[in-house]
Amino acid sequence: MQGKRFVSILLILTLVFGMTIPVQASSIEETKKKGEALEAQKSTAEAEKKALADQLNKLIAEMDETTAKITAKQEEIAVKEDELIQAQIDENNQYESMKKRIKYMYENGNTQFIEILFSSKSIGDFLNNAEYITQISEYDRDMLDEFKATVKRVDEQKTALEGEKAELETLQVQLQEKQDEVSALLEEKAEQISDLEVAIGENAAKLKALQEEAARQQRMREEAAAAAAAAAAAQKNASSGSSGGSSGGGTAGPSVAPSGNGALSNPCPSAYISSEFGGRSSPGGIGSTNHKGRDYAAGTGSPIYAAASGTVTTVAYNGARGNYLVINHGNGLSTVYQHCSEIYVGSGQSVSVGQNIAAVGSTGASTGPHLHFEVWVNGTPVDPRNYL
Repeated sequence: MQGKRFVSILLILTLVFGMTIPVQASSIEETKKKGEALEAQKSTAEAEKKALADQLNKLIAEMDETTAKITAKQEEIAVKEDELIQAQIDENNQYESMKKRIKYMYENGNTQFIEILFSSKSIGDFLNNAEYITQISEYDRDMLDEFKATVKRVDEQKTALEGEKAELETLQVQLQEKQDEVSALLEEKAEQISDLEVAIGENAAKLKALQEEAARQQRMREEAAAAAAAAAAAQKNASSGSSGGSSGGGTAGPSVAPSGNGALSNPCPSAYISSEFGGRSSPGGIGSTNHKGRDYAAGTGSPIYAAASGTVTTVAYNGARGNYLVINHGNGLSTVYQHCSEIYVGSGQSVSVGQNIAAVGSTGASTGPHLHFEVWVNGTPVDPRNYL
């Protein structure tokens, strides 16, 4: 009776394990499909990430190109700025020459011209002398008008270049915003891929666990079936032995620099020389540059003095020089004072040597408070050491 009960239990266990297998198979199939879907999502995300990376590289290339254009435009503006300064100096020189002739005519009256006319030896000579006198006045007016027109034309060219530079800077800002947007999308896509990789890993671990569990249950089912078969066979043998009258019983069970000619005085005595004229490493240590003047390092607000007497021809501001002014000393000599925090004189004003004309600052393209001092001879920057 107990043998029959034992066999019945084994058969029930075998039936239960047989019912579990389809459930496990279904879970494994679903997990496999989920894994395939996750891999497809990852592939799509990686393709989108690559497209975004390509777009970002293109934007970076456009940004580099725009930056190069801005640099080139800034150099063009600097050239026009130099031309404008020289044009203003030429206009000032012509104006001063014209004033001297007008002053001479006023102080001496017209006697010189009358003497010239009466010294004529013939009517033809008289007309030629009269024409000569007229041409002198007309020459002064024509030259002054020409220099004024040059100043206006160069200033308009400079303004146009600055407008183009502003447009490029606007484009640069837009490209930077687009670059930031694409970079943010790239970060989101990378996070999405990372999350998918985690999900794929978790799904793979789940699939492995399901497959191992399915294999374990399959072994248990097979072992239960084998035990049930062995128990049934043992019971059959026991029944046969009993009916054959066999006796006995049995059991069974499952298994510092040099000085020059002294034409100019020190424009900033309270400072120390931080950089001389000529080639040097550019500020920030990237590349080199041709330094057109001498740098005087001093605290903001330190006084700047006129290096010689002359006429202020330019008081202006630009992105490279900051607040700056130019003094024309005559005979082709002029001086330039850059990066000022304050300027105390105006265009057209006469200044004397040693006059406090400005204050040291760090305006424009400057890495710290200093005076950038330039000496120009006939429109060309020269080494200030030869004139101090």
